[in-house]
Amino acid sequence: MSLLHLIATDAPRVVPEYVAIVSGATPYITVYPWNNGFGTKYSNPGTPPDSGMSVTFNATQTAIAVATDSSPFIYTYPWSGSGFGTKYSNPGTLPTGFGRGIAFNPAGTAIAIVHSDAPWITAYPWSAGFGTKYADGFDIGQTPRAVTFNPAGTAIAVGENLTPFIRARAWSDSTGFGTAFSNPATLPSGSGRGITFNPAGTAIAMAHHSGGRVSAYPWSGSGFGTKYSDPGTLPTGEGNGVAFNPAGTAIAIAHSSSPFISAYPWSAGFGTKYADPGTLPTGVGNGVAFNPLGTAIAVVTETSPFVSAYPWSAGFGTKYADPGTLPTGTGRAVAFI
Repeated sequence: MSLLHLIATDAPRVVPEYVAIVSGATPYITVYPWNNGFGTKYSNPGTPPDSGMSVTFNATQTAIAVATDSSPFIYTYPWSGSGFGTKYSNPGTLPTGFGRGIAFNPAGTAIAIVHSDAPWITAYPWSAGFGTKYADGFDIGQTPRAVTFNPAGTAIAVGENLTPFIRARAWSDSTGFGTAFSNPATLPSGSGRGITFNPAGTAIAMAHHSGGRVSAYPWSGSGFGTKYSDPGTLPTGEGNGVAFNPAGTAIAIAHSSSPFISAYPWSAGFGTKYADPGTLPTGVGNGVAFNPLGTAIAVVTETSPFVSAYPWSAGFGTKYADPGTLPTGTGRAVAFI
C-alpha cells in the first residue's frame, strides 16, 4: 500500500490531508493532520489495532483500515477531521491469517486484505461496514504481502512470496474476483513487498526483494505488457514499498540499504534517478507514499523517528521537522489521504 493506494486522476481532490503510520508497538497506528508538515497527533482509537502491518484510507476520507498480526486481522474505523470513530464490527467471516496488505477499491465499495493462510486473500463489499465476504477465487502461491486495485476498479493485483511473485485478476463489485490475467512474460526476480498502479492505470509497479528491486509493466485491459527496463541506477537494497506521485510523473521505492529511498522520473519507464535527500531516512525503508497534492513524500523506517517526510517538486526538498509525538516503533506502512 504500500504500502499507498492512489486515487484515480479524475477523482475529486480532497482537503484537508492526513497521514497515517502503522508501527510495531502499541497503539500500532498514529495519524496526523498534514499541512506542509506534521500537525498534532490525533487521539488513539478507542479500540486500538493489534500489531499493525498495513494501512489505507478510503478515497472519501470517511474510513481507515488496518491489517494486523492478530485476530480479527482487520480493523476498520470511521474517519473524520475529529479523528477515529468507534471501530466498525468485525466482518462476519474473518480473514484466515495474519494480515499483510490492505486496500479499498477506488470507489470505496469494496475492501481486500492479503494474509498469511489460504485462501491468502479475502475481500468484502464496503458501505460504512463490511458486507458478506466475496467468494474466494484468487490462485495465490503463498503469503502475499501487498494488494492494490487499478484506478478503474476493474482489476486487483497482489505481490507474493513465491513465483510468479505478481498476479492480477479482473474485479467486479457484483461478482468479486474475475478471470486471471496471464502472468507477465518476464517475471519479477523476487518476493513482492509493495505494489501499485500509476494514477492513469497504464502501468503497474512492484517492489521486491532481489534482482532489480523494482519491476514495472505497461497495463491495459489485456493485463501485463512487456516489462519496462530496470532503472539505470537500481535501489541499493531489498524493495519494500513503491508509490507513484499523483501526477504519474515520478516513482519512489523504499528499500533496505542506504539511502533507504530512491526516486525516479516516470514517463513510460524509469528516468535518471533523482538525487538522494539531503537528510537521509534513519534506517530500513518499509513503506513510501506521496500526499494527494503531490507536494510531499514520506517514508517509514525501522529506526527512530520511524517516519521522514520531505517536500516534493521534481526531487526531494529539505526534510520536514519530525512529528511532535513520534510513532511508537518500527514504521511498517504509511498512507496519505
